[in-house]
Amino acid sequence: MDAALGLPILVGLIAVALLFDFLNGLHDAANSIATIVSTRVLRPQFAVFWAAFFNFIAFLVFGLHVAQTIGTGIIDPAVVDAQVIFAALVGAIVWNLVTWALGIPSSSSHALIGGLVGGGLAKAGISAAVWSGLSKTVLAIVLSPLVGFLLAMVLVAIVSWASVRSTPFAVDRAFRILQFASASLYSLGHGGNDAQKTMGIIAVLLYSQGHLGSEFSVPFWVVLSCQAAMALGTLMGGWRIVRTMGLRITKLTPMQGFCAETGGAVTLFMATFLGVPVSTTHTITGAIVGVGAARRVSAVRWNVASSIVYAWVITIPASAIVAALTWWVVQLVK
Repeated sequence: MDAALGLPILVGLIAVALLFDFLNGLHDAANSIATIVSTRVLRPQFAVFWAAFFNFIAFLVFGLHVAQTIGTGIIDPAVVDAQVIFAALVGAIVWNLVTWALGIPSSSSHALIGGLVGGGLAKAGISAAVWSGLSKTVLAIVLSPLVGFLLAMVLVAIVSWASVRSTPFAVDRAFRILQFASASLYSLGHGGNDAQKTMGIIAVLLYSQGHLGSEFSVPFWVVLSCQAAMALGTLMGGWRIVRTMGLRITKLTPMQGFCAETGGAVTLFMATFLGVPVSTTHTITGAIVGVGAARRVSAVRWNVASSIVYAWVITIPASAIVAALTWWVVQLVK
């Protein structure tokens, strides 16, 4: 594609990518604030500002390993062009809007990955996929909620043992304060992992158009733009999903909220430093289920949790199908 003729299209696609990032923040705001809102430590309007701030500054803490994986480790960069990126973004945005409207906490991350896979396969077939990176990402679908679940359960056990001599009032008061720290860490991990996915999309688009030279990299203006778009989306909130995440899966105390957020944060920190694009939604849901199950198995509303799992399973195929159809429509219109 000629760079001069393609500049308006390039700018338009970057705008669509930033729109996805904004919707990601809107859709996944619940991940960052559900527990601290449901335990009534912070009011929703204050919680979103808290989460948005830590979402934005995440680039100061983490490298860009996840952006590298998205840009070069899912679909062969040689296959990527404006049509593939457009199809990927449409697939991800459509699925995000559908699940947001239904109040289902599906994964924005996997919607984007599914869209990228769908657009790439529609253009070049099976050979377009980078199976090493794709298999690592698919494995994380299972591992991230499992790790969050186990860490949260272990934390509940440790904290319960350490607090056995304290009064319930003292425990509640202490963990209301500690939840500020755990919510901050989780929001930091969320911003670090999720914003990088859009950075990778924009960077591979620029690379495919010859704007980054011979080596793939992520320009600093892309980093700032993506972090700002996600933070703005978080400010807008996602109250329908907050209700599902914070209230319908299990009833949380401040101590349990702290354990869920800390377990989720540790999982996200490890994944982000390893360059694995995990789902923040999967991670915090696993952690919330973990703290509920640590109390007693019946404390978890398993019918709600199972409906969330169904949404996870179909996210990548659904967004991939929408992206593939979009790519074919673009070819017919051209």
